[in-house]
Amino acid sequence: MRHRLLSRLNDTPRQLWIGLLLIAVAWPLNWLLEGLRTHLLFFPLWLGYALTVDGLVYLRRGTSLLTRNWRAFAGLFLVSAPIWWLFEAINLRTRNWEYVGREYFSDLAYFLLASLSFSTVIPAVFGTAELLSSTGWLRRLPRGPVVRPTRGTAAVFFVAGWAMLALMLIWPRYFFPFIWISLYCIIMPINVWLGHRSLLEYTAGGNWRPVLAMALGALVCGFFWEFWNYFAYPKWVYHVPFVDFLHIFEMPILGYGGYLPFGLELFALYHLVIGLVGPSELRDYLRVGGE
Repeated sequence: MRHRLLSRLNDTPRQLWIGLLLIAVAWPLNWLLEGLRTHLLFFPLWLGYALTVDGLVYLRRGTSLLTRNWRAFAGLFLVSAPIWWLFEAINLRTRNWEYVGREYFSDLAYFLLASLSFSTVIPAVFGTAELLSSTGWLRRLPRGPVVRPTRGTAAVFFVAGWAMLALMLIWPRYFFPFIWISLYCIIMPINVWLGHRSLLEYTAGGNWRPVLAMALGALVCGFFWEFWNYFAYPKWVYHVPFVDFLHIFEMPILGYGGYLPFGLELFALYHLVIGLVGPSELRDYLRVGGE
């Protein structure tokens, strides 16, 4: 029995232990220290999350984002920051969230520290999506409606995406939720037309498991983002018209619905960037289809 336990411990991937250690240190410090601290602790906390999830994926599947290609894993952090800055730019119009404590930092310090924090978004969401895709209930999900990546389908998404983006920019008070779906509708057709990877490659065969894995992966990360943010400082707070009630941490409960399409947007934006500037072997780097 003891030999079996030691064998299992030896088989546990190193990134899982490192990730758990980072969380065990950064989480209490982020909540208990006085004054400014989250600007320094956000990155190690979420690096710990990404490594922990990656280790769990490896235990379940024998492969993971980190172990398949550590350079590509590091690349997720590099791509993540500018992608989230895109949402920050849109928020200049919608004003749905703001950062309490921003006033203590110069513009340069804020940009650098925020970019470091934003770099963890895609690694966390993609790792969580891979973990969810390995679960039995998702793997057993039956086939759903067929949606093929035809030029006509892509055109409908493209036009709808630009219409939603325009409505959001013109009347942000009423159409602010479109921030979480309009970019997907715009970018996904571009990926289809350029031959980049898209989720429609799966739905063409009625396989909606990758769509659910990405959506729920973002939702799970969303819960932890809001959870760890609650006693953080600096922190973000929300100003959401019409639905600012029944908060779970700082987020109104209906606001969590935005995380679902956000996962799809990250998939589309990442594969646009990789399709344009990345090596061809990274096209299938993310595995959320039960591979």
